[in-house]
Amino acid sequence: MLHNDNVIAYPTESMFGLGCDPTSKKAVKKLLNLKKRSVEKGFILVAADFNQIKMYINEKYLSKRQKKKLFFYWPGPFTFLLPAHPKAPYWLTGKFNTVAVRVSAHIEIIKLCNAFGKALISTSANVSNMTPCFTSEEVFKCFGKDFPLLNGNIGNEKNPSKIIDIINGKLIRYV
Repeated sequence: MLHNDNVIAYPTESMFGLGCDPTSKKAVKKLLNLKKRSVEKGFILVAADFNQIKMYINEKYLSKRQKKKLFFYWPGPFTFLLPAHPKAPYWLTGKFNTVAVRVSAHIEIIKLCNAFGKALISTSANVSNMTPCFTSEEVFKCFGKDFPLLNGNIGNEKNPSKIIDIINGKLIRYV
């Protein structure tokens, strides 16, 4: 499904997420339409390991101290805003010069990213500003009974990932 420009639902650390190939403009357009979301917001990338996100970030702007901080928190439920690679697609960065990335410890995400062979876009399974989906039944109710869904269990996190700007250390999302 992911290799064919489709959007899928899958379990994340705290809820069901929607994801697609971050390099497929066609898939991202489908995702933006499903969520009724502006491309200006950008998206979070989720990965099984750091190598899966390297192509999207500009490592030369990360200090050793900042990298050490990343690897202290990763893998885990922490999303970091990192300097975007100049060739990162605009739909990932939105109106920003950063890309939001998370190396997950959630087994379902690790298996999915490894099977796909790279990072994928991760956003909550819902229409923008609506309640996220916490069960497969809610996903089907929101997006239709034939919506592609990876069965599995969501993790034990009570809230979405914390978002931290690695450059200035500010906590952007903490609920």
